[in-house]
Amino acid sequence: MLKRTLVIVSAVALLAACGKKADEAVNAPGNEVAQQPDAHPAATIPTPANEAKAPDFVTKAAMSDMYEVAAAKIAQKRSTNAEVKKFAAEMIKAHTASTAALKKAIGESGAAIVPPADMDDHTKGQLDDLTKADAKDFDKKYMNDQVDAHQGALDLMQRYANDGDVAAIKTFANNTASVVQEHYDMAKTLRDKVEGKSDANPTKTPEAKKETK
Repeated sequence: MLKRTLVIVSAVALLAACGKKADEAVNAPGNEVAQQPDAHPAATIPTPANEAKAPDFVTKAAMSDMYEVAAAKIAQKRSTNAEVKKFAAEMIKAHTASTAALKKAIGESGAAIVPPADMDDHTKGQLDDLTKADAKDFDKKYMNDQVDAHQGALDLMQRYANDGDVAAIKTFANNTASVVQEHYDMAKTLRDKVEGKSDANPTKTPEAKKETK
């Protein structure tokens, strides 16, 4: 019994020594494990197989542009906030240009792809919800939707720029991603103002600002 106990103790000691040597080898100068930098959320999401194919990407990119233009037109009619209306005007201009750039990229690629001429039911439903939003909540609803929509568009552009299958359309996605990033940042800043998370709240009147000082 004593002999068996000594054998077990010796085995445990040997394993511990091996583990210590392994740790020392890893932590020795020149052998440190490099710490991976934080990735953008889009980079951590595997590209769905269909989104790496040009036809699916073109459909989603075109749908995004149509939604942005239509939502912005609703905002220009319903919003009472000058900054929100200005943002909406920029969205109409930018996403009209994006649609033209997408069509140009398709032409340059020689791919037999035709962008959709109309929005799908899901996108129409989103616009219907925006149209029916209460007047007092409209700006918050629009800007929250804009943050979500531009995050989705940014992920779409970045993933196709990395994994897409048509060179000319990949270039379009890469170039457009930087513009969408700017719009996403603008939308977040304006959303916070509209929701009162910033002192520079554009919904306050000059009189109201004076009262808060």
